[in-house]
Amino acid sequence: MLRIISLNLNGLRRAWQKGVEPWIYARHPDVVAFQELKAQIADLSPNMLAPDGYHAYYHHAEKKGYSGVGLWCREKPQAVTRGFGHPEFDAEGRYLRADFPDYTVISVYLPSGSSSPERQAAKFRFLDAFSPHLAALMDEGREIVICGDWNIAHREIDLKNWKGNQKNSGFLPEERAWFSRMLDEACWVDVYRRLYPEAGESAYTWWSNRGQAWAKNVGWRIDYQIATPGLAARAREGCVYKDSRFSDHAPLTIDYDAI
Repeated sequence: MLRIISLNLNGLRRAWQKGVEPWIYARHPDVVAFQELKAQIADLSPNMLAPDGYHAYYHHAEKKGYSGVGLWCREKPQAVTRGFGHPEFDAEGRYLRADFPDYTVISVYLPSGSSSPERQAAKFRFLDAFSPHLAALMDEGREIVICGDWNIAHREIDLKNWKGNQKNSGFLPEERAWFSRMLDEACWVDVYRRLYPEAGESAYTWWSNRGQAWAKNVGWRIDYQIATPGLAARAREGCVYKDSRFSDHAPLTIDYDAI
């Protein structure tokens, strides 16, 4: 079995204080993909830099306390790549790739556009830049899974209040259409949705800190594992863990048949 976990930490050090480290060890994942570190390498403790039984890699943002992605890998990768060749977003620490002999895992953190029109414009620039990269990845012919916070709820089933969010970042028609093209035209697979086509509220992975969103489960599904068709076909079980809260996001775990 190949177990992969994706989790937006909303701050690596804060998530550690909330007990995410022992939770990870208890689940024995092969790869963990982190997003939103909000820390740079100099800020990390020894157990973050050299976790027991794992090889740890990070791509932090140039701006302190912002963005950043990471990968913990039980097997040492053959190669690790930071960034996808776009200076604006590589400086924000949004992409980290690890290549193994038979597969590749990528941790990605798409921009949020909710804070301002300027950040929404940046999000659209990211989508424009990422589309050809996704096509190039597919052309490699490797089995690849891209784990992360995509900051897009794809379908109405993927958020509680879809009617009230049609003009809000994360559920804009342009964003959803982009996501559909990735799946329908570029042939990537939303692995959790393939396993659980009708899952609604149980599939949410993020809740606003405003109001009582968590208590009332007014959530969004914006964290995904997006895979090549061959790897997606090996997926056997998925889980969104909600028994403890390490972040405003929930960990997404998917088990695949070993390659």
